[in-house]
Amino acid sequence: MNGKQFLELLARLPARVWLQAILGLIGFVVLAVLGFAVIAGVAALVLIAILGFKAKAWIAGLFSRTPTAEPPHQRETRQVTDVQYEIVEKKDDGPPPR
Repeated sequence: MNGKQFLELLARLPARVWLQAILGLIGFVVLAVLGFAVIAGVAALVLIAILGFKAKAWIAGLFSRTPTAEPPHQRETRQVTDVQYEIVEKKDDGPPPR
């Protein structure tokens, strides 16, 4: 079956089949658009909720009293360890004596 025969086959279809195909295509497009709109709407609501919580925390931080900066707490006892070490240099002077 070549392209011409296929087009002739489509031309012989009754009008009811053509109307059903067109309505099905329109329904598919409408559902696809609505599905995309629902996904985009949910994403927008989540983004607005996150930004709302961040803005609330930011505004609360603006009006809250911040504690004064203090140096970090250090331990009372300090321990110092003195270590002695020796560098040993290995030289290869030849085979060991027998």
